[in-house]
Amino acid sequence: MRIAMLTPAPDYGADFDWAFDNQADALRAAGADVVGIPWTGFEGPAGFDLVLPLVAWGYHLRHAEWLAFLDRAEAEGWPMLNPPRLLRWNSDKAYLRELEAKGIAAVPTLEVDHLNEAALAAAHGVLGAAEVVIKPPVSAGAWGTFRLKPGEPVPDEVHGARMLVQPWLGSVVEEGEYSLILLGGRFSHCVAKRPRAGDFRVQPYHGGTTQAAALPDGALALAEAALAEAPAAATYARVDLIRGTTGELQLMELELIEPALFLECEPGSSARFAAAILQGAAR
Repeated sequence: MRIAMLTPAPDYGADFDWAFDNQADALRAAGADVVGIPWTGFEGPAGFDLVLPLVAWGYHLRHAEWLAFLDRAEAEGWPMLNPPRLLRWNSDKAYLRELEAKGIAAVPTLEVDHLNEAALAAAHGVLGAAEVVIKPPVSAGAWGTFRLKPGEPVPDEVHGARMLVQPWLGSVVEEGEYSLILLGGRFSHCVAKRPRAGDFRVQPYHGGTTQAAALPDGALALAEAALAEAPAAATYARVDLIRGTTGELQLMELELIEPALFLECEPGSSARFAAAILQGAAR
């Protein structure tokens, strides 16, 4: 099987090789031929059996172009995992409000069309939270994400922008986030992600750490319930959970486009990943 794995635009500037190599090596070990191609220059699947957007980093900075790319992939019936309609839905974190409305235990989320100080003050009141986290609905890697205490102004970078507002949850510092990785619809492994001292962002390039973790009680049921409400089945999925203010687990995000799958944290997960992809492509 010849696979096109989509990578960032040439001008993105981030080191994506570690993620590409991690996943490409797993697929190559299973007999696949994997070629990395920037998603911004991908002309179509001719000569490939499968298209994987697993390292399509930077789509949030070129969102209109990304949506047009998905529209073309869907219209032309590209062999793509995950499928374009799922990627489109997952590209905008407004899906969190949709899932919350369907009864999924998610971090309470308000959407503000034009965030300013008045809207922020109102959000504090609605959420009943002294501190909040604001983030763009189209984002990745904590880009544009800020923790704001009472009275702090909206940062200039996002003032007037469409934003999501959520309560600050101290459990991210005390316990960390949990990420459940599901491959082919089956649970593979769980990791805990924790920020460095003095920060709240868990990504490695912000100083966060990641390690294998035991599956918390109720986590898999919540992850499966959230994925069941998505518009299509996910061959690969990372479900990020956090503990809420009353101790219950809540959905923080579904990562269905280009998630870090932390294959290095769990023996056997690379083989499970490759099997899920190749089996999904064969359907």
